[in-house]
Amino acid sequence: MAKGKLIVLEGIDGSGKSTQYRLLCERMKKDNIEYNHIVFPRYDKESSALIRMYLGGEFGTHPDDVNAYASSVFYMVDRFASYRTDWGKIYDGGGLIISDRYTTSNAVHQGSKVPDGELPAFFDWLGDMEYGKMGLPKPDTVIYLDCDIETSRRRMTQRQISTDTHADIHEKDFEYLAKCLRTAKMAAQHYGWKVVPHMKNGVERSVEEKNDEIYELVRSIIE
Repeated sequence: MAKGKLIVLEGIDGSGKSTQYRLLCERMKKDNIEYNHIVFPRYDKESSALIRMYLGGEFGTHPDDVNAYASSVFYMVDRFASYRTDWGKIYDGGGLIISDRYTTSNAVHQGSKVPDGELPAFFDWLGDMEYGKMGLPKPDTVIYLDCDIETSRRRMTQRQISTDTHADIHEKDFEYLAKCLRTAKMAAQHYGWKVVPHMKNGVERSVEEKNDEIYELVRSIIE
């Protein structure tokens, strides 16, 4: 039996990714398209213990206190556990998987710690480790939601107020987030991600317009 399809939505914190992911899943369900959804990291699972320690500041209060390679491994372990215990059989049986974040998040968030000249090697290392040595599926497509840093900051602040939550070490450091945004653009070019622009003719695009574009990209992969 042919392998399934894996489609990933990616974007920096505050890019609107979670909203777009929810809307995409709602449209898939409405159109009777069978799919399985996964979200990373899986904070409620034991496999995310090192991620929670890292984001909680137990290894240092600044993201750079843990180098890109070590912190990437924390997230890899969670994805490996998820694949082997949750959705791997569905994917191997030909199922469609829609993922909110994946290996791609390591490229964006941990890659921001790597000097520009070393980024291509880091990007290649990520792919080799997860898709090669660990045997995780390579996405059929990655849809990257572009954003700007001011929008990201505004949305994160609003989210923390509305949910009465506190920022982790990534979210507290806006210089780090700006680096993530810059690194994400480089990763998108390196890997060939599909980029959904944040602006059009100098105006911020609506949630609905961007979702229409995302949905068409997904349909083009699965049909």
